[in-house]
Amino acid sequence: MQNPRCATDHAAPLRVVYFGTPAFAVPALERLTGSAEFDVCLVVTQPDRLAGRGRRLTPSPVRVAAQQLGLPVYQPESLRTSDLRHPLINADADLFVVAAYGVIFGEKTLSLPRLACVNLHASLLPRYRGASPISAAIVNGDASTGVSMMIMERGLDTGPTIATREIAIDRDDTTASLTERLATLAGDLVESELPRFAFGERQSTAQPSIDASLTRPLLKSDGWIHWSQPAVTIERRIRAMWPWPRAWTTIAGVLMQIHAAEMSDGQNRRLGSATPGTIRRDGSRLTISCGDGDLVLKTIQLAGGTPIDGDAFLRRHPDVLNTILGSENGPDDPVAPLIIPV
Repeated sequence: MQNPRCATDHAAPLRVVYFGTPAFAVPALERLTGSAEFDVCLVVTQPDRLAGRGRRLTPSPVRVAAQQLGLPVYQPESLRTSDLRHPLINADADLFVVAAYGVIFGEKTLSLPRLACVNLHASLLPRYRGASPISAAIVNGDASTGVSMMIMERGLDTGPTIATREIAIDRDDTTASLTERLATLAGDLVESELPRFAFGERQSTAQPSIDASLTRPLLKSDGWIHWSQPAVTIERRIRAMWPWPRAWTTIAGVLMQIHAAEMSDGQNRRLGSATPGTIRRDGSRLTISCGDGDLVLKTIQLAGGTPIDGDAFLRRHPDVLNTILGSENGPDDPVAPLIIPV
């Protein structure tokens, strides 16, 4: 689809309002600010939130970056009323550029920029629309993922795609590490492809209907480990749930977070099978029986404690052998699937 309102004056930088909140959105903001083609006239981010153990009011990473770049910042609670949208109207923008802002735009907001609202989404659309695309790609065991630049419309991440960039998912990637690499990729995409679209040199194309899926926001209960699942499935979930909500189970009813794990080679595996969730020893390593295979717990953390190596925990507490993890105090209700075909 050709941009019907493409800009024609390459000499004048295009006015941009940038929307973003987490660290993922910072590299693209920095690239836009350093570009001769664009003038970032306003940065919109979520209001400061309470965070950390001290529950202190904390600015978003995008607000911090914008202030360091000397850009004006606007932090509305919503964009539902004309009064709250007034600063956006006054910005007189050619483009809205959005990256993980955290608010769904209505028609009145979408219609404000002269050219388009452009979104940077951390998946290869139409896969993993919605709130948790990075975690979903790891949970699903995908070999690769990427970033899509798309024109926003009323549907959730359903608009036509301008450009994409793809990267491999590393064997040890967590949501945290993959998010960092995708953030850099989003910055590359903005720098190379947004000017081409804005000046009418690149067309957008409708998303295919095949292989479309939707992801929901992560919940604390998404981190709960079902030990009856295969070890490879659990290992992926542990990486996907880092840094939040973190994978977790219970030991004798006490919360245990699992920060890192790996598949066991089974070099000292006992003959026979054990109930899923059973703590076993593989050499000096803390190993858990799963529905298929064993998993070595590399780093764990008990409620109120500090992170500790799994083998060190086993040395300190040899009596935990044959204890079954997750046998009590799990989530009250099952959660809906993270990935939903649409």
